[in-house]
Amino acid sequence: MATTLATFYAFGGTAGLFVSSSAEPGTPRSVLFLLSLTALASGAIVGRWGARWPRNAFHLAVGSATGLIVTAVLVAPDPLTSLAAAILIAFVVVDAHFFFSGPQALAHLAAAATGVTGALLLSDGIPLGVVVGLDLVLIGIGIVIHRLVVLASTASLDPLTGLSNRRGFDQALDELMSEAARSRVPLSAVLVDVDHFKSVNDTHGHEAGDRVLRRVADVWRRELPAEATFARHGGDEFSLLLPGMPGGDALALVRRIYALHPDISLSCGVAQYRPGDSASQLMRSADRALYDAKIRGRNRAQLFTGTEGTRSSDGVVIV
Repeated sequence: MATTLATFYAFGGTAGLFVSSSAEPGTPRSVLFLLSLTALASGAIVGRWGARWPRNAFHLAVGSATGLIVTAVLVAPDPLTSLAAAILIAFVVVDAHFFFSGPQALAHLAAAATGVTGALLLSDGIPLGVVVGLDLVLIGIGIVIHRLVVLASTASLDPLTGLSNRRGFDQALDELMSEAARSRVPLSAVLVDVDHFKSVNDTHGHEAGDRVLRRVADVWRRELPAEATFARHGGDEFSLLLPGMPGGDALALVRRIYALHPDISLSCGVAQYRPGDSASQLMRSADRALYDAKIRGRNRAQLFTGTEGTRSSDGVVIV
């Protein structure tokens, strides 16, 4: 989100500089120039610190972009410059549908279209038909971007369980690894495997196996904290990311949720991110812990501890 918004601010500000340079000298030209510099500065701020912002903060950032563009349209010295500034509102439409859910995106689209429409109508020399045409273009862009976002989000979901799939998990892993490396906030990864899953399919059929996977998904999704990422990693294996949680706490959480499956045998491997680890190293550590859990009898959880091997927090089987 931060990178996308910063990019649009940067291109919008740069475009504004070209627009202001072509306007007639005078106060409006100076205001356009200052608005362009403000957009460039905003892009730099978002690019530097935006990744740490909560999602709600982006409503203000996108709304501010709308305000800058509407102001530019109002102060433009001539109709052509007003139209050039108004076209930049397309960046806001893309951002809104890319960042926010349907109703929120529509609210930003309505605010952007209303603001630019009003500003253009207040400008002399711009026919109503041109303004309506621009509004239709904005609506069309919004519809297309919304559809593309829906398709992209669906591509990152597992159709059986409704969880993230491997692709969605890898995207979340990259983002959380970057945040952990930058802020030193703990991050734990967990691999959860359904023991003897093949025998369930062979004995009771694939529908029974699917029911087991859905039950595991439903229980863990209900019990995990909101910031966790839980995904079907593939086959009968699930993967979990717990930002802000060290390995010992992650193992305790696994133990609590694990106990809610008395009739399903699960093996779990837990690993904590260590400074300097890559994403692949973190997942290999979790996979090593999972492997140790299986060779020690399955139906247990292991915590990876590096060169000293792996162990559960208290050395006992988790049931």
